[in-house]
Amino acid sequence: MTMKINTIGIIAKDNSEAVKQTVQRLVDFINQKNCKIAFDQSTDGLIENVTCVDRITLAKQSDLAIVVGGDGTFLSAVRSLAEHNIPVLGINLGRLGFLVDISPDDMLQNLEQIMRGEYVEERRFLLEAHVERNGQLISKADAFNDVVVHIRDVARMIEFETYINGQFVNYQRADGLVVSTPTGSTAYALSSGGPLLHATLDAIVVVPICPHTLTNRPLVVNADSKVEIIIGESKQSTSQVTFDGQTAFDVNPGDKIIIRKKQEMITLIHPTSYDYYEILRAKLHWSEQL
Repeated sequence: MTMKINTIGIIAKDNSEAVKQTVQRLVDFINQKNCKIAFDQSTDGLIENVTCVDRITLAKQSDLAIVVGGDGTFLSAVRSLAEHNIPVLGINLGRLGFLVDISPDDMLQNLEQIMRGEYVEERRFLLEAHVERNGQLISKADAFNDVVVHIRDVARMIEFETYINGQFVNYQRADGLVVSTPTGSTAYALSSGGPLLHATLDAIVVVPICPHTLTNRPLVVNADSKVEIIIGESKQSTSQVTFDGQTAFDVNPGDKIIIRKKQEMITLIHPTSYDYYEILRAKLHWSEQL
């Protein structure tokens, strides 16, 4: 079903000259289409004489959110928009990204097609994590890429137990553990030796970081699984749980991190030329001849 676009929300990375120029071109195009614009607070100072709104207000007012920046900007935007059922489109101003797949050079042409209803729609899920201490909830957050348990400051191993759906999996010593969505399988999980999961798979990957045994391997489980991590005793260092590499929370021995698939999903909008495998080839340098 083609979405009806009356108002477009704009979220930006910063106030650099490249972002300013891209947002201005975007604003001029949207105005020509007689659509309204909701400016996120992140765009403050980019466009003169406009009123900026908070992220929740933008989500309520907009039919489509356009994120101008790199994958990091996109990750932050998705986490804040997931519960508001608004589709998201990324304009890439960083390095070639897995998430923001429209370049500024192709932006207007692709937007023209999208406004005509010519686009690829993709549904992806997030993770939600709760941190419990002595049976009490002390922190919670969402992640579009991954939830990572690791040492906070120094290069030491941590000890932890892992359970899936209440069943004991293992007790291990490692630099940490990555629990990733298919979207995040191309991020920290990949660099830790995890498999690539197609972005639309309904699965979660659990990847140890530098485990202290060669027999520990990544594990792929159904996305409806509940993953529990219990921090072991360690007097030498402080452990931390990180969400998408952007927000973090210190955890103590005995703390439990419970990770599940988030009920609300996010809809990504791609141009009709979108090719997931082409992005993999470009990012991972596949098919290159030496």
